[in-house]
Amino acid sequence: MTNTSPNDLPNIDRTIFRVPDAASLGIPVEREHPPRILLLYGSLRSRSFSRLTVEEAARLLRAMGAETRIFDPRGLPLPDAEEATHPKVVELRELAEWAEGMVWCSPERHGAMTGIMKAQIDWIPLALGAVRPTQGKTLAVMQVCGGSQSFNTVNQLRVLGRWMRMVTIPNQSSVPRAFMEFDDNDRMKPSPFYDRIVDVMEELVKFTLMVRGRSEALTDRYSERKESAKQLSARVNQRAL
Repeated sequence: MTNTSPNDLPNIDRTIFRVPDAASLGIPVEREHPPRILLLYGSLRSRSFSRLTVEEAARLLRAMGAETRIFDPRGLPLPDAEEATHPKVVELRELAEWAEGMVWCSPERHGAMTGIMKAQIDWIPLALGAVRPTQGKTLAVMQVCGGSQSFNTVNQLRVLGRWMRMVTIPNQSSVPRAFMEFDDNDRMKPSPFYDRIVDVMEELVKFTLMVRGRSEALTDRYSERKESAKQLSARVNQRAL
């Protein structure tokens, strides 16, 4: 993990910036390893503001002690256009398994998330054999807008997060007129919108620290136990015949 130096976060007031502390959240010391966060963005433009926003978020996460990976969607095929053995699909799924939490950030296009964002999520299955790449993991949702502030995309991402059985944190970020919020060096300018991203990342790290290692207990369901018992009973009866 590469640490972020103070010079990487020029908008941060270090006197009040805090790294979420596992001990203060009641996390056992033996589980205190860097939270693993995967960040997805929803545009292929050479100057993609969803990508720039994700890069700012990754800098903050690293400063808060997390390990980050950013997936580049360029070259990812449309869902079902290729087999799941496609290298970009394999890469995305391996990152989803690796992660303990995720950040999804999409531009708003025609009042909704982009197809590029949706395609990434659609390639991540609810289950890969016995592995569930998203269930019980944390999620933060963000969007960038070309015009006035909207919450259409983050609302859609929340629906998808719930469908993927993720713990979607309460806070979220929507950056209006994103093209005005970044300087010529592709760094986000100081503003309340930047401060909101700090809030969201801080909350994501806290929730990830609290949830990880407890996923199996949190996602244990009566209906699945009932189905497992039914299948076990059927196998026992079949062997008895």
